[in-house]
Amino acid sequence: MKNPQWRSRAGLLWLLAALGLVFAVTPVLAGSSTSNGKSSERVLKDAGEGTFDVLEQANQYGEARTAPADTVDAGAFSGAYLDAKNLPLFPGTWSEITNKPYNSDAQGYRDPVWSNSGGGAGNVAGRMTALAVDGSTVYAGAADGGVWKRSGGTWTPLTDDAPTLSIGALAVDPSHGLWVGTGEANTSSDSYAGVGVLYSGDGGANFSRVGGNELDNHTIGRLVYVNGAILAATSQGLYRHSATPTTFSDPWTPVLKEGIAPLPAVCTQSGGVENHAFVSDVAVKPNSSVVDVVVGWRAGSNCNGMYESTDGGQTFSPITVTGALNEGDMGRTTIAYSATGSRLYALVQSAGMFNHARTDQGGTILQGVYRSDTGIGGPWTKVAEWRNLQNNTGSALGNTSHGYHPGVQAWYNQFLAVDPANANHVFLGLEEVFESFNGGATWKAAGPYWNFGLPCSANGLDSCPPTTHPDQHAVAFGNGKVYVGNDGGVYSRDLNAGSSSFASLNVGLNTLQYYYADAGPVAGGDAIWGGMQDNGTSVLNPGASVMVSPFGGDGGDNIVDHTNGDHAVNEYVDLDMALTTNGGRSDGTVPSYREISPSCFAFTYTPSPCDPNARFIAPFEPDAANPAHWVAGGEFVWDNQGKGWDTKCGATSCDWKIAYDTGAGHSITAIGVNSSTYVAWCGPCNSAGFARGIATNYGGTWHALSLPSSFPNRFIQAVTVDPANSAHVYVVFNGFSRRWTNTFSAGEGHVFETTNGGATWTDISGNLPDVPGDDIVLTGSGKLVEASDIGVFIASAGQGSATSWSRLGTLPNVSVNDLQLSPDGSYIIAATHGRGLWKIATP
Repeated sequence: MKNPQWRSRAGLLWLLAALGLVFAVTPVLAGSSTSNGKSSERVLKDAGEGTFDVLEQANQYGEARTAPADTVDAGAFSGAYLDAKNLPLFPGTWSEITNKPYNSDAQGYRDPVWSNSGGGAGNVAGRMTALAVDGSTVYAGAADGGVWKRSGGTWTPLTDDAPTLSIGALAVDPSHGLWVGTGEANTSSDSYAGVGVLYSGDGGANFSRVGGNELDNHTIGRLVYVNGAILAATSQGLYRHSATPTTFSDPWTPVLKEGIAPLPAVCTQSGGVENHAFVSDVAVKPNSSVVDVVVGWRAGSNCNGMYESTDGGQTFSPITVTGALNEGDMGRTTIAYSATGSRLYALVQSAGMFNHARTDQGGTILQGVYRSDTGIGGPWTKVAEWRNLQNNTGSALGNTSHGYHPGVQAWYNQFLAVDPANANHVFLGLEEVFESFNGGATWKAAGPYWNFGLPCSANGLDSCPPTTHPDQHAVAFGNGKVYVGNDGGVYSRDLNAGSSSFASLNVGLNTLQYYYADAGPVAGGDAIWGGMQDNGTSVLNPGASVMVSPFGGDGGDNIVDHTNGDHAVNEYVDLDMALTTNGGRSDGTVPSYREISPSCFAFTYTPSPCDPNARFIAPFEPDAANPAHWVAGGEFVWDNQGKGWDTKCGATSCDWKIAYDTGAGHSITAIGVNSSTYVAWCGPCNSAGFARGIATNYGGTWHALSLPSSFPNRFIQAVTVDPANSAHVYVVFNGFSRRWTNTFSAGEGHVFETTNGGATWTDISGNLPDVPGDDIVLTGSGKLVEASDIGVFIASAGQGSATSWSRLGTLPNVSVNDLQLSPDGSYIIAATHGRGLWKIATP
C-alpha cells in the first residue's frame, strides 16, 4: 500500500511542476517548470499568508540566464548560434543514451515513499507543448526538444539543427503546409523564447523562416489560418502574415499590440510591470472572417480582455463581455469554437487569485469554464469550476485532504477543444484531462492525475487503466482519435464517447529534460542515472531494454558511487536528498531509499539545524580525493563528515554539519571539492540587487574570496577543481555578457581559471560564443570540455587568456545542463534539457 501522506506531497510536486513567478518574457526564457518540494500543508499555509515562496524558487532556471538584468536583448541567442557554427569542429561522435523507452511504471522500482511507479503514466517523454495532425501524420512540438513527426508508428525529429528547439505552437494549413511557432508560451522558467515562425511545405523535410526579426524574443502560443493568412498569438501581441510561400520574406504585421488601437501605448499589470499584451489565444469562427482574441496575461493587466475582428484579423475592436465570466479577473484564458461556430467555450484562470497567492479553498486559481451560444461577447454561462471537476468525476484530486484542487496551476497548464463532430463533446486540460458529453453540464476525468487512491487501486496499482502524465498543454484531433500533450509527452485515445483509456505514444519521442547525470559500474557496464524536470530520476542499466524510474517527481542532482552503480543519492528538490544502495529496487513494501536531507523542507522529518535557502535544484558533490566525503549547499555549506554511504540524518541527529555560512539570503549555486572545497553563491539571485561570490577553505580555514573587478557579476553555474591540484579551479558563468543585458556589471567572459586557490583569476573564454555556460570538465588528457545552452565546446588546458575553443562533435541544438566523466574516464555524459542524455568518447 502506498503511503497516502507521501502521495499528497508527491502529487503536489507533480501538480506544481511549473509553478513560478515569471519575469517579463525575455529572449532567453519565458519565465519555471518545477514545484516547491514541500508538503502540501506547508505550501498552502504559505499561500494563505501571501508568501508563496514557491514562485521565487520556481523561477531560478530563468534567473540564472538573465541576472543581473530582467531581460536580454533579442539577438543574444541567435548571435551565439551563428558564432558557434563558425567555430572549427573537433572530431568526435555523440551517441544517444536515452533512446530506450522510459517506463515510469516499472515494477520492481516501487519504493513506498519515493517512487511514483504505478501511477499509470507508462512510458514518458519530456514536456510537450504543441500538437497538430495532418491525415495519418502527427506532429508534436516539445518544450525544448524541437518538432517531431510520427508516421507509421515511428517518431522522427525534424528540427534538431534549428536556431531553437523551444516550440510553442504547430498548425497545418489547407495545403498541408506545416507552421511552427517557436518559443514556449507556458511562461515557465525553463521556457525559452523563440525566433519566430518556421514553415515546411514538404512534411518537415525542409524549413524556411517566415518574416524577419519581428518575432524574436517572443513566445508563440497559437497559430491559426484564416482566409489565406496566418495569425500568431505571441507574448507581445497578435501578428499577421500571408500564408503564400512567395511572401515569406515579408515582415510580420502587428494587428493587436501595445500602441496599436484599440490597445493603449503600454500594457501593465498591478504594480506597473509591463507585460507586452500577452495574447493567450486566438480562434477563428468557422466558416467566417471573424477572429476572436484573448489578451490574457496570468497576473492581469490593463490590456487583458476579449477582442474581435470581422475582417480576417486585420483590425480589432474590444468586446464587452456579459454573463458569468468575470473579465476583470481574467488571467490566462483559452477559447475554443465548435465546428459550426454556434458555440464557444472559454477556460479562464483567475488573475486575482494568482496575484495574491490566494486560492479558492486553498488549492485552485481556476476562475471557471464558460460557454457562450452567441459569440465572444456572451452572455457566458459557467459550466465548470473546481468543485464539479473534482467531485464524482473520477478525478485523482477528489480527495480534499490533498489540499489542492483542479486548476491549482491553471496559469501553466491549459487546453480546450471541441469534438469536430459534436458541439457538446468537450475536452478540457488542466492538471488532468476532463471530458464532457453534454456541453459542460457534467464532466468526467478522462485522464486522471494518476491512479494512486482511485478505487481501482484497491486491487493493486496495475489493475487500474493507464492514464496520462499530469500537466496538460496541447490537444489535437485526427484519425478518429484525440491526442494530448503534457509534461510526460504525447498520449492518444479513440475520440468516440465511452472509448478506452489514453495510451502512451512516447516510445521514440526522446525529449526528456535533464538537469544532471552520473554513472557507476554494475555487472555488464555502467548504470547511468539522471534527474529531470517532472519525470523523476531515471536509471538505465547495461543491457536493459528500458529505462526505469525509482525516484519520482522532479529529479535534481545526483551522486553515484564510481565503484558501485547501485549506490546513488538522488535529489527531489530544495536539497531533499535520499540515498539508495540497491539501485532503487523495491517491491512497494520494503523501502529502497532513506532520506538524508539537512534541508528545512525534508519530508519525513525536520532537522535541527536545517537549511532555509537551498535552491530548487541544489548542488551536492563528492570529494575527488575522498569519495566518502560529500559537500552539499543551501545557504550553508554542509559536510557529511566522511560518512559516505552510511550518511544518516533525522530530527534528532544528523551526520551533515554546517561548515560555513555564506550569509543570510544567500544560496549556493555550485560546488567543487578536491580535499579543499569551493562554493559559489548568489543572493539576491534575481535582478533586484543581484550579487554573487565564492568561498573556500583552501589554505585551511573558510573565507570569502576577494574577487577582481573584472569578474562578471553573473550567476556562477559550475565550479570544477583539478583532481591533481586543489589550488587549480575553473568557474563557469551562466547568462550573457553586458552587451546583451544592457547592464554594465554583467561583465564579460564565461570561463575563468585560478591556479592559486582564487587569489588571482584569468579569463580563458577566448572565442567561446557569448551564451549561458553550464558546466566544465577537465579530462585526463588535458582537455577542457565546456557545456552551454547551445552545445559543447573543447579546448586544450593551459593556454590561459589565449585559449582557443572548438565545437565538440555535433549535438541537437539544445541546452546542455551538465557534463560528467564516466567512472573510468573513457567517456563523457551530456545531460541535455530537452533531448535526453548523450555520450562521447573522452578526447
